[in-house]
Order: sequence, then structure tokens, then C-alpha cells
Amino acid sequence: MRRAVVSAAVAVVLGSALVGCSGAAGQGGKLRVVAAENVWGSIASQLGGGRVDVTSVIVSPATDPHDYEPNAADARTLAGAQLVIVNGIGYDPWASKLLAANPVNGREVLTVGDLVGVKPGGNPHRWYSPADVAKVSAAITKEYARFDRKDGDYFAARKQRFEGRALARYKHLIASIRRTYRDVPMGASESIFVPLAEALGLRLLTPPSFLKAISEGADPTARDKTTIDRQIARHEIRVWVYNSQNSTPDVARLTAAARKAGIPVVTITETPTPASASFEDWQSRQLAVLAAALGKAKRR
Repeated sequence: MRRAVVSAAVAVVLGSALVGCSGAAGQGGKLRVVAAENVWGSIASQLGGGRVDVTSVIVSPATDPHDYEPNAADARTLAGAQLVIVNGIGYDPWASKLLAANPVNGREVLTVGDLVGVKPGGNPHRWYSPADVAKVSAAITKEYARFDRKDGDYFAARKQRFEGRALARYKHLIASIRRTYRDVPMGASESIFVPLAEALGLRLLTPPSFLKAISEGADPTARDKTTIDRQIARHEIRVWVYNSQNSTPDVARLTAAARKAGIPVVTITETPTPASASFEDWQSRQLAVLAAALGKAKRR
């Protein structure tokens, strides 16, 4: 399974070099914020503007957050944060372990899973849920205002700008797809697409057990693979959505089969690509490709 382990080297650092560290303001008196993943870091940075200093631990699209093994620099980064944003739900347990190993007075930890009410074992990919993105944005803004009360109006304005301007195309695409393609039958390579499919009103036919198995690095059952083979061969699904950052031999075979059958294939990624992309640009680009694929499938 895809799991994270805190290395012995990092444990040594936690036991020595980090003793006595405490959360401190960033450069220029800015609030120091650390996000375990850059998907949340992008949102946190935009909401905080010039009043916050945001660092994301995982930024490379080549890094699998499930299996990430932190280093000494990561431990120091987390130790110096005033606000830490972690995904939770078993997605980034390395972050919680590092935080627990080095408690800091006054540091706040925002755990997305706890905030949106998804328990361990549930789908951890909450940034693919528009409703959860809104909840996290509101929670981050609330934390900023709590740390920096004098700038509460500034943070409220940043949130309004983010939701009204930055997310405008993202929201428009979601509404348009939901209105035009509701109940279109879909297939997907793993559970990352589930929250978005639900928000878009699409009908995901891939067995949930297959989606979960691929997401967790487990072997899918022969029954599930046979079911998806049939769905592709009989064109029971109109579009196949494929996470290119988690391609197993089974997923590669099914994706190739979908292409051969003439079923449009939409490639999505687990984390922003390129790494410098903002949350909204990355998601909007993927939604636009999905809308085009759905339109193509509808014309068939």
C-alpha cells in the first residue's frame, strides 16, 4: 500500500536539532504558514496575500504524497510554522508525525479531513471537491484573522477576491458541465476523480473497490477488472478519466483499451502541473479538457 514512513534520520533531527524551536513570524513580520501539499499552499498564499509567508513541503508533480518520506529540512520548516495545513485522512501521516514529535506552543494545525468531516479510510482527495475547497478557504481566512486581528478586513477582502475572481472560470466550468452533461456515464482510473464527478453530476460506473485499490496501491480484483473491460468494450462509459501520476499496469492497459475503443481519455493529475501553477489555473485547465471530451462523446 502507499504509505509514508518518517525516516530514522529525521527522527534524529527531531530529537536533537529541533529541540527548543518555536513558531515564529516570517520575514517582515508576516505570518509563517506551511502547507504539506502545494495544492493547499496555493490557496493559502492567495488568501493571505502580502501578510503571510507560505511554504509548501510537497511541490514536485513527480512526488507521490502518499509515499513521501520527509527529510531534516522538512522537519525544520514545520517546526518554524505558526499555522500548518495538512490534508489528513491518511494522505500525509508523515506531517502529523513530525508535528507530534515537536510540539510548539501557539502553533495551529488545520487538518482538512477533520474540517470537512471525512474520517480515515475515506477519500482523501478533498481538493477535487469544490464544496470542500470553499470550506477550507473559509477556515484558512478565519485562522489568518485570528492570528492577525488588525488585518481581518484585508483577509476578508482577499477571500472575496479569490472566490469571485480567481475561481470565476473554475466555477463557471463546473456549473456548465453539470448543466450540460449531468448523468453521463464515466469511467476513472482511481478515487481522485470521485469528489469532482459528484460535484459535476456525472455518473461514475467504475467499481468503487477498484478506485480505492488503485489509489492505495493495492491490487484490484479480477472481477473489478472484468467489469471495467466490459464497460469499455460495450461503450457503457462515454469518457475515461486517467490520473497520470498513478499509473499501474492495470491502469495503463485499461487506458489503452479505452483509446482503442474510441472512448475519449482525459488526463488529470493528483497535484498541480506544472508545480508553479495556481490551484485555479490547474483545475480550470483540466475541467476545460473534460468538457471538450464530454462534448466529443455526446456527438458520437
